[in-house]
Amino acid sequence: MLKGLGSPASPQAAANASVEGSSGPAACPPSSPSSLRSPESPAPRRGGVRASVPQKLAEALSSQYGLNVFVAGLLLLLAWAVHAAGVGKSDLLCFLTALMLLQLLWMLWYVGRSSAHRRLFRLKDTHAGAGWLRGSITLFAVITVILGCLKVGYFIGFSECLPATEGVFPVTHAVHTLLQVYFLWGHAKDIIQSFKTLERFGVIHSVFTNLLLWASGVLNESKHQLNEHKERLITLGFGNITTVLDDHTPQCNCTPPTLCTAISHGIYYLYPFNIEYQILASTMLYVLWKNIGRKVDSHQHQKMRFKSDGVVVGAALGLTALAATIGVMVVYLIHIGRSKTKSESALIMFYLYAITLLMLMGAAGLAGVRIYRMDEKSLDESKNPARKLDSDLLVGTASGSWLISWGSILAILWAENHPSYTWYNLPYSILVILEKYIQNLFIIESIHREPEKLSEDIRTLRVVTVCNGNTVPLASSYLKSGGVAEDVAPRGRDTPPAANGNVHVREGCGKEDEKREESSWGESPSPARLPCFLQGNAKRKVLRNIAAFLFLCNISLWIPPAFGCRPEYDNGLEEIVFGFEPWIIVVNLAMPFSIFYRMHAAASLFEVYCKI
Repeated sequence: MLKGLGSPASPQAAANASVEGSSGPAACPPSSPSSLRSPESPAPRRGGVRASVPQKLAEALSSQYGLNVFVAGLLLLLAWAVHAAGVGKSDLLCFLTALMLLQLLWMLWYVGRSSAHRRLFRLKDTHAGAGWLRGSITLFAVITVILGCLKVGYFIGFSECLPATEGVFPVTHAVHTLLQVYFLWGHAKDIIQSFKTLERFGVIHSVFTNLLLWASGVLNESKHQLNEHKERLITLGFGNITTVLDDHTPQCNCTPPTLCTAISHGIYYLYPFNIEYQILASTMLYVLWKNIGRKVDSHQHQKMRFKSDGVVVGAALGLTALAATIGVMVVYLIHIGRSKTKSESALIMFYLYAITLLMLMGAAGLAGVRIYRMDEKSLDESKNPARKLDSDLLVGTASGSWLISWGSILAILWAENHPSYTWYNLPYSILVILEKYIQNLFIIESIHREPEKLSEDIRTLRVVTVCNGNTVPLASSYLKSGGVAEDVAPRGRDTPPAANGNVHVREGCGKEDEKREESSWGESPSPARLPCFLQGNAKRKVLRNIAAFLFLCNISLWIPPAFGCRPEYDNGLEEIVFGFEPWIIVVNLAMPFSIFYRMHAAASLFEVYCKI
């Protein structure tokens, strides 16, 4: 029984040791120096460090390989975008097709090997690959396949003057999409423990392949938006800005012309869904890469359940915002670019709508953060790659819209002439910065909160008094109830009492000990308490309403920029101050991150809603 004291013991082993040795003073044998060696001492850890060196090296090598693939692809994209000599679209499509085929081979090998060893026990990360996330990526994948079909139809219509790569690429992309969704449904939770070096290269190759496909989609969609933007600038009176269109229309006739025109317009309306699919797939694959060779504890993630009761207010306000968004976007797209008066009225309407919605979202986020601050609870700081990636993406992608907002603020302050609609742009830009700042605080604190049921069980266990050293009932009952086993450890009669978390075990059972215990708890400062109307289930309902409202509002704010409603392009003031090309570069770089932020925030808020 004393053999395992040199290494960290499991909670169950500690409980069993306590049961075996609870008959008397011999329950706690004398400790020798060798048996009391800390698990963090150099001797036991030396072998573990040596074993981890090859894996750390493989992680560094694979990440550098992925970055080199990504940089090469970005340079090809840039060369095609600026019409570099000798670099055409066919070269770019050949490179992307080769990357997809290589990923297809790796996924087929992995799926085949997993099927051959399907009876073996495999570790799973219960936090990764949630069902609702896989459902979302499936929906986006279906629309991506439809987009590929439209591209094939476009290629057939212009087959006389388009290279073969224009037809091969969408077919390969559709097959790649279908197999990747199947792969993510079956293996997104895997914690790979065999062929780890090879798997690291395969997964990181898949991550950066999807990122390059995302960048390609963003570039194609941005070119289309930029052409429309240049045409609208003339109606706003900015005639001194260059309006040379970047035309990539094939130099031949399409048959039938009406069908080809419809297909070309439909392709750009489906690009936002393709862009979201690629970035979601890359994030899920990145979590899979971070989980390779990871050691997980036995604690299982609490399954989240969707509950629709008690969120009438939040859902009603959110659906109202969604309906208003669709109406505003339709009116905006109809009026913008028709005339100077209609364009200015469309911009003022959009700014007023966005200011109102952002103020409501900021107030809701502040209320949620305030409830968390008043209801002090411990945070879950355990290692979780999926949760860490969520937090990093929230802050990282929010910087895109912050960049655009600060550019608009500086342009308004420095401009010599101020059209009437620009003064609505100032509060709008400030609120974009504040709202995302507040919302990030609310989401990050929500996903780091301990599960509600576990924290309530621990809080009810204030003081435990155990007579005659009989710690066995406490240990066994607490382990069975899902408590923290490390808080209850076997101790001898001479060991002083110790407080672990909220559990305080004492060996005396006199009245003086009880009074001393009560006085020590009474002297500790008490945290701020929630008001009476926010106690218990009422607090959860308020937080659910906030999460539901913010979820629908983020969906609402994703729709306008994704489908062409972009005042950052259309007001023209920033182009005058910063110059046309610098500001367009800023918007084209930052806008994809801003759009993705809204979708990622909506996904995180859905998880928060199910967790509350």
